[in-house]
Amino acid sequence: MRFWYTIQTAASLAYSSLRAHKLRTFLTLLGVIIGVGSVVLVGAAIEGLGNYAEQTTSKVLGSESFQIGQLLQRGRISRRERIEKLRYNKPIREEDYQYLRLTTGDRILYSPYRFRVEDLKRDNRILEATTIIGVSAEMAEIRDFSLSEGRFFTPQEETGKVPVAIIGEDVRQFFFPDTSPLGQTLRISGMDFRIIGVQEKIGNVGGQSQDNVAFIPATVFTRLYGPDRNMILFARARPESGLTLDEALDLARVALRNRYKTRPGKPDNFDTLTPDSIREFIERILGIITAAVVPITAISLVVGGVVIMNIMLVSVTERTREIGIRKSLGARQRDLMLQFLLEAVFLAATGGLIGLLGGAALAKIGSLIAGVDLHVTLPYILLALFVSTAVGVLSGLYPARKAARMDPVEALRAE
Repeated sequence: MRFWYTIQTAASLAYSSLRAHKLRTFLTLLGVIIGVGSVVLVGAAIEGLGNYAEQTTSKVLGSESFQIGQLLQRGRISRRERIEKLRYNKPIREEDYQYLRLTTGDRILYSPYRFRVEDLKRDNRILEATTIIGVSAEMAEIRDFSLSEGRFFTPQEETGKVPVAIIGEDVRQFFFPDTSPLGQTLRISGMDFRIIGVQEKIGNVGGQSQDNVAFIPATVFTRLYGPDRNMILFARARPESGLTLDEALDLARVALRNRYKTRPGKPDNFDTLTPDSIREFIERILGIITAAVVPITAISLVVGGVVIMNIMLVSVTERTREIGIRKSLGARQRDLMLQFLLEAVFLAATGGLIGLLGGAALAKIGSLIAGVDLHVTLPYILLALFVSTAVGVLSGLYPARKAARMDPVEALRAE
């Protein structure tokens, strides 16, 4: 009972002291507010960017699909490593695609993926540098293709080399801002294509728009640009096969190793890429950013702690006579230490709470401006509150000890 009474009394005295110097209290809080707000905002940005990158990657590559190619980059690689891979790995050709379909196509869906940058034309309007992508009809299922309008092309349209196209949102906005593009035509490399679908808006990946695209049947792509001696394959386990992603990948790898007569113990002479490997790369990049940025933003918390310590030392000096009176009336060292320590903790905790709310508000505003969900997660909330309280305890400890150890006679002599 006495302990809680002591806490209540110390807290009341600390609150009265802070309230008596409102401007000084506010200026003291600024360092902690900025520090905690920065940590929360940076944490929300890192979390939001990570989720955005994963969602966008899933839309572009598919959540359960994998890729096979001669060189598939997960990030930047050295020129030497690139040359070595190109020298060792075999290019994926049309014959390889047909071999995989023949040997494992009953359990795995495959689609070639070839692309070329061309200008799109309609009447007297030209959209430059659009990515034309040739794929099979199975790509719709392999990549969980999301359409805002229309449909994907069918196997019959692919086999019949029908010139149809699924366009991205940027293409739709450029040519058909106020009308539906379905049934309209676009000219690609001198051939008219009928639009049958519009891809759901994706956004940018790696600084490149994924919406300035047009998907056409692989057979029509070959008719326009000729056969390619190197392609990328997208693949996914057929739902009815019961295979997991890793099992499907292993099955395709074994088939391709047999085709290339790769010796046991030798590494694959082709590249594969899965969503997990991309996620690992993204997490590694975000981890590096976190390790570099969060400590920098935390410096302002250290500055805030130093400011609190200085203000508390000034407060102790100003209230020397008050301390002497309290000690002469029977106040113990721990009572005085608790009072000043709580005062510092109140300062830091209040600054931390304001900083947390401010950081969350800025994250919300950033989400609306950038179009990315900058989500403040529970770990960063707990971290902000814990760190701000710890700053209060550490910065208030020395001033509190100084106040508690004052000689009451010397304190009463102070003017």
